Amino acid sequence: MPGGITIIEDGTVTSPQGYVAGATFAGLKTYAEDKLDLAILYSRRTTTAAGVFTQNKLKSPSVILTEEHVADGKAHAVVVNSGIANACVGDPGYGDAKRMTGKTADILGIRPEDVLICSTGVVGVELPMSLIESGIDRIQLATDGGHRMARAILTTDPRPKEIGVSFPLNGKTITIGGIAKGAGMIHPDMATMLSFITTDAEISSDLLKEMLKDAADDSFNMMTIDGDTSTNDTVLLMANGAAGAGPIRPGTEGAELFSHALAEVCIDLAKRIAREGEGATKLIEVTVEGARTLRQARSAARIISGSSLVKTAVHGNDPNWGRITVALGRSEADVEESKLALHINGALIMENGLPAPFHRDSVIALMSQGQVDIRVNLNLGEHSATAWGCNLSEEYVTFNSAYTT
Repeated sequence: MPGGITIIEDGTVTSPQGYVAGATFAGLKTYAEDKLDLAILYSRRTTTAAGVFTQNKLKSPSVILTEEHVADGKAHAVVVNSGIANACVGDPGYGDAKRMTGKTADILGIRPEDVLICSTGVVGVELPMSLIESGIDRIQLATDGGHRMARAILTTDPRPKEIGVSFPLNGKTITIGGIAKGAGMIHPDMATMLSFITTDAEISSDLLKEMLKDAADDSFNMMTIDGDTSTNDTVLLMANGAAGAGPIRPGTEGAELFSHALAEVCIDLAKRIAREGEGATKLIEVTVEGARTLRQARSAARIISGSSLVKTAVHGNDPNWGRITVALGRSEADVEESKLALHINGALIMENGLPAPFHRDSVIALMSQGQVDIRVNLNLGEHSATAWGCNLSEEYVTFNSAYTT
């Protein structure tokens, strides 16, 4: 971690001061013991807020309403359901989203416009509003409720994804907490994922928006599982100032430290999503160095990490490095073959555009580990980027062949 930033044990979205959360089982998913599918996150004081959203042309009404509500840079609460995406259901979807935010506002005693909403799950199914509204009545908010919320937002994820970090500022402690979900339909430019990030820092909505976009571009928009994007992707960041450290202003040391801490939270959550993709057994980390521009470095890293041939090679521990270079060649990056260098888990595979002698069995053994690191140096410039993906397994195909049956 960068200087002064520490990981909080059992950190979650309610680790920062002034936040509470809760969750219940409303009946949107098939019943199982301890299953949750409806949650509320609430700040005891109004927050500045920012969001980044799906680039899919078919947006869930839940996304559309949240974009409208967060446009003024303020929020007080978030209500989220899992199991049903509230997408591709026509005009009733928008009305249902408004009913959910209105009901939540009534319970909390705040304005409906200050409630954000997210949904995730099966597309093309209407929300059962009677179940949801009665479920909202049952939710009990608590300072440790972030753990229940992290469970409630899951769909096909094997486990919750949570993190908290802190750092000192002006004699106070600033905390950032986050949770996320996502295991399939994951691809750069936001995927079928939700993430909720909170902080007790005091930051203007404009600066918050700028920082969130930068952090998302380096994390959530640099991961892929299967090349598909969703109708519901949302990352929300809320800042309530409860730490009492004073405002964080652009260009200051505090802003730089907060930006680093936020990036650490987002990258950690993004890597967990990629590592725990549907059917995945390995995390793939692709770093491209020596690119002429950042855009080119990001394009190359994302294309390689998202290549089905690269993903299947990693699954089979096959050091077929030609698949990596072929994927690289269809990216936006400028490439000169005679300058290329390639490493797999530290083993030199290619140098100056030519195959390097390597012990095949040793590289196969290296690739059998739980993480496979691919490093490509274009040797053309000073820019670099990292992307994350996972292996493509038989289990992924089996799972998604019967997703709704």
